[in-house]
Amino acid sequence: MIILDQPYVSLFLQKAARDMGIPVLNCSKDRELISLTDLKTVNENEFINIAKTRSPFLLYCNSENSFHWIYRNLKDTGLPRQIQQFKDKVMFRKLVEEIYPHFLFKEVSYDQLAKVDTSKIKKPFIIKPAIGFFSMGVHKVSDDNEWESILGLIQDEMDKDKGLYPTEVMNSSKFIIEEYIEGAEFAIDAYYDNNGDPVILNILEHPFSSNGDVSDRLYFTSKKIIKKYLIAFRDVLTAIGKATGISNFPVHVEVRVDNSGNVIPIEVNPMRFAGWCTTDVAYYAYGINVYELYFQQKRPDWDQILKTDDHTLYCIVVADIPGDINCKEIKGINYEAYLSNFSNLLEFRKINYNQYPVFAFSIISVECNSNEVDKILKLDLRQYIS
Repeated sequence: MIILDQPYVSLFLQKAARDMGIPVLNCSKDRELISLTDLKTVNENEFINIAKTRSPFLLYCNSENSFHWIYRNLKDTGLPRQIQQFKDKVMFRKLVEEIYPHFLFKEVSYDQLAKVDTSKIKKPFIIKPAIGFFSMGVHKVSDDNEWESILGLIQDEMDKDKGLYPTEVMNSSKFIIEEYIEGAEFAIDAYYDNNGDPVILNILEHPFSSNGDVSDRLYFTSKKIIKKYLIAFRDVLTAIGKATGISNFPVHVEVRVDNSGNVIPIEVNPMRFAGWCTTDVAYYAYGINVYELYFQQKRPDWDQILKTDDHTLYCIVVADIPGDINCKEIKGINYEAYLSNFSNLLEFRKINYNQYPVFAFSIISVECNSNEVDKILKLDLRQYIS
């Protein structure tokens, strides 16, 4: 079963659903997102009945916006509880506390943020909404003197993003303060099979332009990355699965690898792979369809895929709109000039920039030794926005 929802549905996902004959929830309010007319759609009552009677029940959501519908209609399936234990970052930290007993975190209500004494918190630390999405409201605090200005930024961001996503996706009433993990950051697309064993579908490195950067500008995958981290990341996902008791469950997991090689989870995003359907990059990189693998309960043949190394990075580039620009005041984007930054564009997706804080997603490939990644990370997107 698939629920397609705002903000974006890729044609690749639609074709996968059609070709597999997977039932899609018929939500008339989201028909403008769907370009194919031959999808196998079912109404709400049919969908609910299948969810409650089919075993195993495999569900995929392209967007966390669907959680509101799931919470309301699938209470008896246990799915809302499974989702919530990951979506609520405080609840997740408590669930894995025995695995990572020395990891420091603290729950703070939005109303109490101004009263936090940062001098008593080891720095640097991260502050973010306990229920959040897309790096909104996420900040790194390295010095006590930064706290007041960061509080102002958080308030501005929460006011600007109010109503952009359902409260099940983005909720500013509760925040989490947690220790900052030094090291490289990665995102993992995976699912837990019928036995609760994790199946890794892709690994993406998430580089940053500077030490204070927490943006989602760029992710890339390569055979070298898969070779290096597949086993270590699978072990971490296995531990998380045992702590949470999930099966038949897709996830997008963010981790950091510290300087000693320890893998520490940042968060687990439930019921989906990489957001905005950017998980499709796995098709370009490895010729695999992650949706088919999940629904058919198959594993990538990594041994075969990794026999050769093409020395190529396959990148997701997010054209994020600078925080000091009001999306509703944007008149246009110079897409031609923006796209001139990419040497090999594989796919380009325009986004409604008046509604969302991003104007495009691109999938590109670059040579491993290219400086194109650094150039993209430092690119000032203001020059393309009018």
